[in-house]
Amino acid sequence: MHFGLKKKLFVATVALGFAMAVPVSGIAGDTIKLGVAGAHSGDLASYGLPTINAAELVVAQYNAKGGINGKKVELLIEDDVCKPEVATNTATKLVTDGVFAVIGHICSGATKAAMPIYKSAGVLVMSPSATSDELTDYPNFFRTIAPNAAQSPAMADFAMNTLGFTKIAILHDKGDYGKPLAEGAKKRVEESGKAEVVLFEGITPGGMDYSAIVQKVKRSGAEVVIFGGYHPEASKIVTIMKKKRLNVKFVSDDGVKDDTFIKVAGAAAEGVYAAGPQDNSSNAIASAATAEHKKVYNSDPGAFFDGAYSAAIALLNAIEKAGSTEMDAVVKALHSEKVDTPIGTIHFDEKGDAVGARYSMYVVKDGKFAVVQ
Repeated sequence: MHFGLKKKLFVATVALGFAMAVPVSGIAGDTIKLGVAGAHSGDLASYGLPTINAAELVVAQYNAKGGINGKKVELLIEDDVCKPEVATNTATKLVTDGVFAVIGHICSGATKAAMPIYKSAGVLVMSPSATSDELTDYPNFFRTIAPNAAQSPAMADFAMNTLGFTKIAILHDKGDYGKPLAEGAKKRVEESGKAEVVLFEGITPGGMDYSAIVQKVKRSGAEVVIFGGYHPEASKIVTIMKKKRLNVKFVSDDGVKDDTFIKVAGAAAEGVYAAGPQDNSSNAIASAATAEHKKVYNSDPGAFFDGAYSAAIALLNAIEKAGSTEMDAVVKALHSEKVDTPIGTIHFDEKGDAVGARYSMYVVKDGKFAVVQ
């Protein structure tokens, strides 16, 4: 059975029972409908599945206490495979089914494709991972991760200032997430005057062999590669670099800071740097959420779990404080009400970004991502 289907059956059976949809309002019968959208299958499922688990855990806590304002919360889960052309169908389905808000989507391209549909329907969206700067153009969009505008400079500054390199190759996957990240890093390097961009080029996602681009990196004389994109392509690039004995450092983004990258790249992952959501190991709520995940699912939580858990808390807290699922009231509460979450005590600025969300730099050491001290 497809994993996403199993999840839907689980939610339908255990969580709350489905009532007839009331379009847009988010309330059907005695339930408040909350959507969860993202990659739940395919190469990027490791990004999306932790969000389902986070939402289930938070919703279970609220429902155990009687729900919100006398109504239980019901999860509707839809898979977009991180593909824009699928995300539009996913969004339409969730809107038709009457969600008041959606946790997701996961990838920036899919999120951008879905947002016009949610805006027209008056549905709130809160992503734990979509970093595209353009998404803040939508007044109904919120996120619990820092944007590309913060991540690009962090990657470039790390390569130049911490690692001390002056010749930088910048690669990207031509997508809505990776390309703007790379462009931001290029701008940062050029404006700094500290280093030179010796190569700037896009690759085609899903390619089987990136030997040609690795050869270009070698010929460029680069000391470090900054890569904007996701882990499937990054794992192939670093594997080829290792095979060709190209001793060039690799610095990437939160699209690579995932254990799947290490599993696929193997020994070639060792020493790779990646920006990622801030280290929350000292946050008591994050520690409790991780322990809860291990107890319920018998595994460690994956990528963007803390952000998704925080998104669920923030959304449900805002409804509780607003006293309804009316969008303007919930938006006002998101902006004004501070709430304790795994990523800290947060509220949201006028752009929908979580105040206090930031990045940490990680390095693969002994087969695991560790915070760079």
